Amino acid sequence: MDRNLQIIGLAKKAGLLAVGAEDSSSAAKTGKARVVISAHDASENALRRVRNSLEGKRTLHVVVPYTSFELGTVSGRGSPGTVAILDAGLAARFMTGMAETDPERYGEQATALTEKARAIAERKKLKPSGKRRTVQ
Repeated sequence: MDRNLQIIGLAKKAGLLAVGAEDSSSAAKTGKARVVISAHDASENALRRVRNSLEGKRTLHVVVPYTSFELGTVSGRGSPGTVAILDAGLAARFMTGMAETDPERYGEQATALTEKARAIAERKKLKPSGKRRTVQ
């Protein structure tokens, strides 16, 4: 199995994957989606729905060389034309893998998403946990 498809499967197991055009669109509208992935054979209706939901958002949308059947195999649902990864780190890993296969097409997007994931990780490190520590 392709490494990039394994990352989508990992996101599914972790509960960080929205499957299908409707779920992906709603995740993008609420700002939860980090990258929306469409299969190259996705229907025009699904692509239009995703594009409309991404208007004015910073969420990345990519059309990948995988089929709906391949996305369905790793996501555990039929053959969705679109999935969305909800975690910045997993999305950056996916885009880095895509950039390795086609640097001209995905390289710039992978770099931007990797920087975004680093910034999110840094913000999480600086946030105090709120738990009180006591010394005995």
